Amino acid sequence: MAANSINLAWRSLGPRARACQSLRYLHRPSIANGLLVRPPGGYRHSSDKASGATEKAAEKVTEPVKESFKEVPKKKSRTLRRTVWGTTVAATLLVGYLYGTDTRASIHRYGVVPLIRMLYPDAEDAHHVGVDTLKTLYEYGLHPRERGNPDGDGALTTEVFGYTLCNPIGISGGLDKHAEIPDPLFATGPAIVEVGGTTPLPQDGNARPRVFRLPSQKAMINRYGLNSKGADHMAALLDQRVRDYAYAHGFGAHELAVERVLNGDAEVPPGSLIPGKLLAVQVAKNKSTPDSDLEAVKNDYVYCVDRVAKYADILVVNVSSPNTPGLRDLQATAPLTAILTAVVGAAKSVDRKTKPFVMVKVSPDEDADEQVSGICSAVQASGVDGVIVGNTTNRRPAPLPKGFALPEKEEGTLQETGGYSGPQLFDRTVALVARYRALLDEERAESENKDPRKVIFASGGITNGAQALAALKAGASVAMMYTGVVYGGVGTVTRVKQEMREQKKLE
Repeated sequence: MAANSINLAWRSLGPRARACQSLRYLHRPSIANGLLVRPPGGYRHSSDKASGATEKAAEKVTEPVKESFKEVPKKKSRTLRRTVWGTTVAATLLVGYLYGTDTRASIHRYGVVPLIRMLYPDAEDAHHVGVDTLKTLYEYGLHPRERGNPDGDGALTTEVFGYTLCNPIGISGGLDKHAEIPDPLFATGPAIVEVGGTTPLPQDGNARPRVFRLPSQKAMINRYGLNSKGADHMAALLDQRVRDYAYAHGFGAHELAVERVLNGDAEVPPGSLIPGKLLAVQVAKNKSTPDSDLEAVKNDYVYCVDRVAKYADILVVNVSSPNTPGLRDLQATAPLTAILTAVVGAAKSVDRKTKPFVMVKVSPDEDADEQVSGICSAVQASGVDGVIVGNTTNRRPAPLPKGFALPEKEEGTLQETGGYSGPQLFDRTVALVARYRALLDEERAESENKDPRKVIFASGGITNGAQALAALKAGASVAMMYTGVVYGGVGTVTRVKQEMREQKKLE
């Protein structure tokens, strides 16, 4: 009723009176520094004061609310952008991780290798950087590795020393001289990794520079001279590797745990610690040991065996390095038989249920009939289990393809002293493997020896799947690579195995 009366009174006023009445609202009170300020002329009615204060308070409350409603869409938009960017970065990192750590990634061959060669003109510096990088990446789980278990199809399975290997590809000694990265190398796909060679005492090897590239030939010349940190250092690294494995697989961190792993409780080969794979450890004599003192030479090899043999599946006796003066003279039948007999005896004395197998690495330059025959006789007489054919060569093969003229710089490099390794060695390697296979089988048959057939590894010039298969057909059980990996990158083994599978399908 009161409201209706007010409305009727308002309507009864004329337009002029209503306008005058409205002017009073222009003089509402305001708040300044917390004090109520009267409008000029004061309040005309007590209700005006309350009305003005109420409306002003409403304005103060309403303004921030209106602003907050305006800011909500901006905050949502900002959050959305951050989410999109965060997701994009995470996805990019994941894709980069999966690509960069896959041995099939072409960047390893066409990006990383040329970049390292450009940044490190000295080939030995590049070698050290490669080893250190692989070691660091492996520690953080960022190392290149084969994905998808390509060997799971069984197409490349082979039998070696009673073991069923997942494939017949190996990495030769020299790439991991001090046994620092066997596991990162195994992760790239080979069934056999050879580390070393190690000598009894540490030795620096020859003076630098001592490693040289011939990029046009994808070849190298080296005269390292068996630089080594010593057998005790290598034994310590290999022992720690077994301890880490024992602890990680629940065997504990005590001596008994190490013994259990080495004696087969983990159901893995004691050297590689990986099913279907084997670790070979190369041993050699010190440069300072006189070649004429055969007893001292034997003691050098036995010392190494005593230190590293229990951590190896295969021991490789190196008597064929071209960079240690007089070493190749030990390939003569009598001294070689004496050395190998001593190594085999030491290997059989290893405190482990299964004993390491022994192989001898021979030179591709010792290819005369009497030399090959003499080495085979020493192998049979000493009880050695196999032969690795061969090593680097002192010869300088003609460039490939036939008629190719080497760049002037490489012509100079070709004059460097040292062992040559590269694709040009392939034909000689395959021919020499066939000769050793025939002679070893012939001697075994003539002596009516009941021991297992001698195993041959082919090493020299193998760079692709067709060449690996050719070496196997010639009589080798395993095709070893070194220079091919240096130029082809960490994806080389994966690529070679895939080429082998494809060729086997066509046969």
